[in-house]
Amino acid sequence: MFKTRKMCLVELLVLRHDADRVIEYLGNHANFQPQGSSSALDLTGPNEDRDVLDRLQLVRGYLGLEDADSFTPDIGLPSVQDAEAALALIGEVESLRSREQDARATLSRLQSALEEARAFAKLKVPFSELDHLAFFSFRIGRIDPAAFDDLATAVGDRAVLVPLDEGRARVLAASSKKGRFALDTELKRFSFVPIEVPKDFTGVPDELIAGLERQVAESASEVERVAAERASIASSRAAEVRRLTQEYSLASQVRAIRSGLESTQSVYRLTGWVAADARASLMKDLDDLTEARVAMRIFDPGEVPSVISGAEKVPVQYRHGPVTRSFERMIFSYGAPLYGTIDPTPVVAFFFTVLFGIMFGDVGQGLVFFALGISLVRGWIRPLAKWRHFGPLFAAIGLSSMVMGFVTGEFFANGTVLAPVSRWITGLFGEPRERVLELMPSRDALDKLLYFFCFTLAIGFIINSMGLVINIVNQFSLGRPARAVFSKNGICGAAFFWYAVFMALRIALGGAPFGWYDAVALATPAVVLFFASPLTRLVEGERPVLENGAFAAVIEGFVEVLEVVSTYISNSVSFLRVGAFALSHAVLSYIVFTMSDLVGGALSAGGLAIGVFGNAVIIVLEGLIVAIQVVRLQYYEFFSKFFTETGKEFTPFRFTYRKMS
Repeated sequence: MFKTRKMCLVELLVLRHDADRVIEYLGNHANFQPQGSSSALDLTGPNEDRDVLDRLQLVRGYLGLEDADSFTPDIGLPSVQDAEAALALIGEVESLRSREQDARATLSRLQSALEEARAFAKLKVPFSELDHLAFFSFRIGRIDPAAFDDLATAVGDRAVLVPLDEGRARVLAASSKKGRFALDTELKRFSFVPIEVPKDFTGVPDELIAGLERQVAESASEVERVAAERASIASSRAAEVRRLTQEYSLASQVRAIRSGLESTQSVYRLTGWVAADARASLMKDLDDLTEARVAMRIFDPGEVPSVISGAEKVPVQYRHGPVTRSFERMIFSYGAPLYGTIDPTPVVAFFFTVLFGIMFGDVGQGLVFFALGISLVRGWIRPLAKWRHFGPLFAAIGLSSMVMGFVTGEFFANGTVLAPVSRWITGLFGEPRERVLELMPSRDALDKLLYFFCFTLAIGFIINSMGLVINIVNQFSLGRPARAVFSKNGICGAAFFWYAVFMALRIALGGAPFGWYDAVALATPAVVLFFASPLTRLVEGERPVLENGAFAAVIEGFVEVLEVVSTYISNSVSFLRVGAFALSHAVLSYIVFTMSDLVGGALSAGGLAIGVFGNAVIIVLEGLIVAIQVVRLQYYEFFSKFFTETGKEFTPFRFTYRKMS
């Protein structure tokens, strides 16, 4: 409960036709970390499923369908029917897209031709000179009327074919300059006989413009038909596209993992870390999944050669409730503790909550954080869904701020709303007061402020002491008794620190002078700390004991003792910032309240505007600053005591939906 979760190494031997389902199970349950690798997947190699996925993503994009953010719960590997449906869908949509591209290209070409023809329609120049136009190349002649349709089909969209009479014996063909050779070839194939145009004939024939207008209209109708067909497919098959896309995203990742496994012709081998208390359920589920066609071997960390040699670290995982779990990232962002050591997360969760509340005491502002936390937990704020696991953290610091705000009498920076309640409570124990705890500097409140700062130092002493205790226990658990005893964060350093604090309190409160026994009690651990490095090497069997010689050992000893004294003084004094930020919060709230009062009171229009703006600034900016300060105190004063070496976080591989980039 108070240590990292016990892990074991599992070796799985899986038949080839069961491998995909086993990998799918492990990825969906996210309880298996492959040995010697991270959870990242290599998706760069050949992968048929990824190729299908890429084509499905192009289909989804062409149909204008929104991409999914994650896998839906019922998604599995594609079946044979799914594969057939995917290929059929891809073929249908790719054909439609090709038709639309051709239709749009044809429409664009015809519109350009029509615009140029209209531009030269009233140009009174000999028709023979129009062949010099930049875009057009004209041919006028006779063909067999029965071959008109075949000729139109042959030239396709490469040319415009316009009949010049009702019998379609005389035709005008127009193409781009680039396509005139292809046009001439087709005309020759259909026995086209050119007609000499009179030299005095001028302008662009009306029949050409009319034909172009008719073909533009037909081409535009074709574009509209294709667009309507695309919209129909998008509407009727949206669910199928999303399902197939997710299935092939899953399949591509399964294939990528399988391609990297050790295997024979019939068996795949998977090795990875799982939680020891989850191995029974893992074995049962895999037996049910494969009908007992899987073999499992389990190894304790002490039986794994790579762990024994130090080449591999056992991954670290915790088992926490929702509130404590929301503080885990604060631990792992600093570094993963070593496997088998004490779990610091509950301590961090408790003191982070307490310290934040002390520095940010306000019932109304705390209520905002609490409401935000509940909203995140409930999933009411969809844009912040990915931060949902931080909901309990916000709720916890919100409650802490509300408790401290009740003590200091603050409600959205207003110091009078809670005054009746404070007077009633304090009246039960003596003279009624406006606030249970007065943080604003005044002649009558100086003694209370002094006690408050002493209280923050006491919290610092507790946090520093807990860090020392955790380190001592960890070092003994890791089989390092010398470091547990002789180091500055071990028993000797703790004894020096604790006695120095006890002596300071005794002298300050009792007036007892510094005695010889104080010198002995401080000198004894100091001497041991002076020789900490040689003593550690001696006990751990390292030789030579004086690694760099006697002179270097003496210098190192002086530096060690000096560092111990300066470190513990700075670590303790650092907690005065807790009181300082609590005081600054009270002053800032007083400023907002006073400004609101100057413009007509908190309920006036000006007062409401100042109140809303001022509280928003306090919640966002000061809330962020206070959070940074609390994290700093945890990192530098608490974590530094026992985070002398980092471990490896348990990062099981899991399937993540691949969105189209």
